[in-house]
Amino acid sequence: MKNTQLDMGRLAAMDAARAARLLHRVREETLAGRTPPIAPRPVIDASWQRMARLGLDPDRGTSSVLLQRDELEERRRTTLLSDVMQTLTGGLAGIADASLQIMVVTDEHGRVLWRQGNSGVLRRANGICLEEGAAWTEHTTGTNAVGTALALGRAVQVHSAEHYLHTLHNWTCAAAPVRDPRDRRLLGILDVSGPASTFHPAMLALVDSVAQLAEAEMRERHRRAVERLRSVAAPILCRVGGRAVAVDAHGWTAAVTGLAPVDRIPLPKSFGAGRVWLPSLGTCAVEPLPGGWLLRVEEEAGAAGEPDAEAAQRVVLDLSRPRRWTVSVSGPAGGWQQELSPRHAELLYVLALHRHGRTAAELAEDVFGDRTRTVTVRAEMSRVRRTLAGVLAHRPYRFREEVTVEVLRPELPADLLPHSTAPAVREGVRG
Repeated sequence: MKNTQLDMGRLAAMDAARAARLLHRVREETLAGRTPPIAPRPVIDASWQRMARLGLDPDRGTSSVLLQRDELEERRRTTLLSDVMQTLTGGLAGIADASLQIMVVTDEHGRVLWRQGNSGVLRRANGICLEEGAAWTEHTTGTNAVGTALALGRAVQVHSAEHYLHTLHNWTCAAAPVRDPRDRRLLGILDVSGPASTFHPAMLALVDSVAQLAEAEMRERHRRAVERLRSVAAPILCRVGGRAVAVDAHGWTAAVTGLAPVDRIPLPKSFGAGRVWLPSLGTCAVEPLPGGWLLRVEEEAGAAGEPDAEAAQRVVLDLSRPRRWTVSVSGPAGGWQQELSPRHAELLYVLALHRHGRTAAELAEDVFGDRTRTVTVRAEMSRVRRTLAGVLAHRPYRFREEVTVEVLRPELPADLLPHSTAPAVREGVRG
């Protein structure tokens, strides 16, 4: 086998014990700077070289400082992967369990967010710190499927002694990146790991296929979101004079008037209502729409970055009816209205009372009477801001300074959100 190269097909065809001995010898000879009996796979050799340059000790352990529970929940809540977890688990968790393996999902930083699968393997995984909140980049745990897939941005399988750290030689893993189809941004890694005896070369293709299936689901969700935005934007654009375009939060075009249609308009990272200069359009007046933005191209462009009084928004929070609550947003080009759930009506009412803003802990006290329920508050505010991102800011949560907010209350104070037990609402009723 001298001067030949290792591949997973040949490895799978070997007796498991013989394959393990060969991989160990390849690793030992390569790391010692000698010529191995068979060359390691290029993806593994390149990773080992990166580890050597980092000075990573191959005999170190895989311990990691775990994320705190609040931080873990925050990362789960804010990642787009949470929307496709059913697809990921439906595609892999059952297979992993049946094949004595586990499915792992990390964020874009290699932190484990979720894991499912065989209960015995889950317990064994705790011994190598492959648990929720742990870091699995190459920098922390050497050559491994999660970390190497992160480093390369493509699917990778790592088996037995191909792992740089000796601690992982009894494990096999296959991982694939999952990307946001809207902008190809890396969201995280999907991985299947288990004892080395569960190795199968087809696992890599399976993991990669499920990752692509999740991306396809996100792509379809995005298409439906753009369609919803188009249904709101179309009547507004009919009333707009001149050139205008409705885009989602990532710049994807939903509707256009007076302009040649394009698929996407690049938006700056810091983007909000007012006046902004865009390379493809020039100076635009920006107004929020539910799930996106209305960009009105100004024929007489002013200085970029100047505040635009004309683009200031008016928000009306209508709580005057006992069982139907709405929020309306209006600007120079027109307006739109959204019905509110009872919880979202409570949150917006509190923010209307506190224009300087409220932290997650303060909102938890206002709504639940319990400052520790910040995870629930952040989850609800994330849903609210999907529609009202143009008029709501965060850190702390608040209506933007340029927005005028009006609250329509019922004639009788007792009829204000009568379902609510929120301390802030009940205090308003008594007041």
